[in-house]
Amino acid sequence: MNLPNILTLSRIVMIPVFVVVFYLPVEWRYVASAAIFGIAAATDWLDGYLARKLDQSTPFGAFLDPVADKLMVAVALTVLIEEHASILLTIPATIIIGREIVISALREWMAEVGSRASVAVSYIGKIKTTAQMVAIIMLLAAPPGILMAHLGIALLYLAALLTLWSMMLYLKAAWPDLFPDNNA
Repeated sequence: MNLPNILTLSRIVMIPVFVVVFYLPVEWRYVASAAIFGIAAATDWLDGYLARKLDQSTPFGAFLDPVADKLMVAVALTVLIEEHASILLTIPATIIIGREIVISALREWMAEVGSRASVAVSYIGKIKTTAQMVAIIMLLAAPPGILMAHLGIALLYLAALLTLWSMMLYLKAAWPDLFPDNNA
């Protein structure tokens, strides 16, 4: 167990805390849940940075980091879908969650066939993640109907478009392995 792995585990521990805070019957729950999510997003960047900087990358960390990220995002989007009860938020949230499931399955399958490197994280994926995290923080920080919530939804649509684009890049990279008979 090293510091990057502890930070990754802290993101998973923050999930139930985040949910409880989000559903507290107090007005400050919006800012508090956004702060918890923001801290989790910061630890996502920090654990990767420290793992590289301190040469503390581990197989456990490589496994757990994307799991922690996907859990935190999926839970946050789920509570936001309920809070907003709006198709305008549900559409990009569903695209983002659906893409994560598809890419996770694709990476798992590619690893089984020995082609994991062809579906590595792309630069577009990093931009998508940043837009997604900022959008979720904005949406958590403000109740539905507030200008910041509308801006958060707009940014979530940008994240969803980038999500689809990065998914297409992953699928294009994996295409020769998915359909080997069509490559001749």
